[in-house]
Amino acid sequence: MFFENLFTSSLEEKFISPVIRQSRKGVIIGAGQVGIACAYSLLIQNILDEMVIVDINKYKLEGEVMDLNHGLSFVEPTLIRAGTLADGENADIVIITAGAKQKSGETRLDLVNRNVEIFQSLIPEVVKYCSSAILLIVTNPVDIMTYACLKISALPSSRVIGSGTLLDTARFRYLLSQKLQLDVRSLHAYIIGEHGDSEVPVWSKVNISGMHLLDKKLEEGKQIDSQLQEIFTQVKNAAYEIIRCKGATSYAIGLAVARITQSILRNQSRVLTISSFINNIHGIQDVCLSLPAVVNRQGVTRVLNLSLNQTELQELQHSSRILRQTIEQLNI
Repeated sequence: MFFENLFTSSLEEKFISPVIRQSRKGVIIGAGQVGIACAYSLLIQNILDEMVIVDINKYKLEGEVMDLNHGLSFVEPTLIRAGTLADGENADIVIITAGAKQKSGETRLDLVNRNVEIFQSLIPEVVKYCSSAILLIVTNPVDIMTYACLKISALPSSRVIGSGTLLDTARFRYLLSQKLQLDVRSLHAYIIGEHGDSEVPVWSKVNISGMHLLDKKLEEGKQIDSQLQEIFTQVKNAAYEIIRCKGATSYAIGLAVARITQSILRNQSRVLTISSFINNIHGIQDVCLSLPAVVNRQGVTRVLNLSLNQTELQELQHSSRILRQTIEQLNI
């Protein structure tokens, strides 16, 4: 009776039906540091209307969801709940962070056999309950896991996306911006290929307001100077250094996942360096790796045929061969 008295009967008479927007529903699989960083980034940017988080550790999951829900008065409304894959029906996107944790001194490719085994049981369940969703893979080694997910799920390649080198690209832009004393948003640069040790910096496309940083130097065949090479080394080794210092990367990848999800659910057609299926671009066949791609409500709609100089092309092809060799050892 108390709650009923809070509302007047005249509300029903005065109510005008609003235009109903399609609800944006997402599932996050894995409530570890990366999964919860993704959840937090999505929450504070109001990207989802409904968020279902799934994890085998039910006790930890309940605590994480409770903690997120206690902050709802500070953000836009979002329904957040602990659930199972069955609760993911009609989800627009499934974000997969579940997998074995990368240990200090361990490369991303060292994780591959353990994580493929997890995916072989997980992905069929995802497809069963979330049949219309776009799958966004964050689990490392992300290019191999994206390929494995594509083959296991049998979904169209446009609907299986990996977070790829989006974070590496962000690290590259940040470190270059610090060197050049610029706002990071005013500088454009790409890391392509594997999200890992064979990733490729596209020096020929680094630009500020359309002005290429190294045009003349590259045309003359000069080497990239040691200070810039050191920036790329820091980019390539960033995850190892963060893992050594704090145990895992989380915040920046959470923001990267939010950016990809936003581009999908808001149909933004952003160009992002995500991992997708590559076949017959730059001579690369049957592998998932990162090139700039258009991402929108349909998933990956176009992969840009980025012009590269000879060195960059050779390095990208080398990166693809490393990934292809790993794929050929998998039972998928």
